[in-house]
Amino acid sequence: MKKNAGFTLIELMIVVAIIAIIAAIAIPNLLRSRMQSNESAAIGNLRTINGAQVAFHSANYRYATTFDELTTPVGDAPPFLDGEWEGQVKSGYVFTMTGDGSNFQVNADPEAMNQTGSKGYFLDASGVIRYAVGAAADENSTPIGQAGS
Repeated sequence: MKKNAGFTLIELMIVVAIIAIIAAIAIPNLLRSRMQSNESAAIGNLRTINGAQVAFHSANYRYATTFDELTTPVGDAPPFLDGEWEGQVKSGYVFTMTGDGSNFQVNADPEAMNQTGSKGYFLDASGVIRYAVGAAADENSTPIGQAGS
């Protein structure tokens, strides 16, 4: 009698089922970690924008009203902020800026809500970064570091 070498269909199905269970547990955690990383990067980017606005205000006695003012070098001076910002996706967030010279507002909103991030962020001349869960933030939103952020 000849002995067959190899795996049975049942053994292969059990291995596939175990791999599927492990993937079902790991993938949601991976996606949640990615969203948290994007949110941390958005906060870091807002802090960078705030620093650029403070430097711009020191040099020009007003705030920049567009990203172009912060990213365009004037004369021999370097730009206050590097890169393309207006409407660009950076770590899953889209940044927009408005203002009038005496104040500025920057919004950082997820490119796809609850996929690239679950919070919208807001920054103005006060320097306080605010957030709203599941929506765009504004000047009345909760500051980060309060109420379970």
